Amino acid sequence: MNWIPLRTPEELNVIQQKSFTTPQVIFKHSTRCSISSMALHRLEKEVSPANIDFNFLDLIAYRGISNAISEKFQIPHQSPQVLVIKNGKCVFDESHSYIYIDEITEEALKAS
Repeated sequence: MNWIPLRTPEELNVIQQKSFTTPQVIFKHSTRCSISSMALHRLEKEVSPANIDFNFLDLIAYRGISNAISEKFQIPHQSPQVLVIKNGKCVFDESHSYIYIDEITEEALKAS
């Protein structure tokens, strides 16, 4: 998995703009949660599809960005959580044990 670190609120604007040409995935990870670690491990053993950007947010270090994600994309905060952003909007979100690369890829590549 080729993660792009998400560390500033300004990067959310970049992700939103890039989503008009390339689907964007945001994975919100809590380093204090075993379920989050399980979801991260499940994703990291997969190969990143070349036509999707995967952004990684460390919730413990950057909690304020998680709040900004919830506000910007109108999705309640959960941890762990994955969001697929296309055409400036969140088109898919999932959390906890329901995070799977197949579903993420399917939603990211689905025709709009």
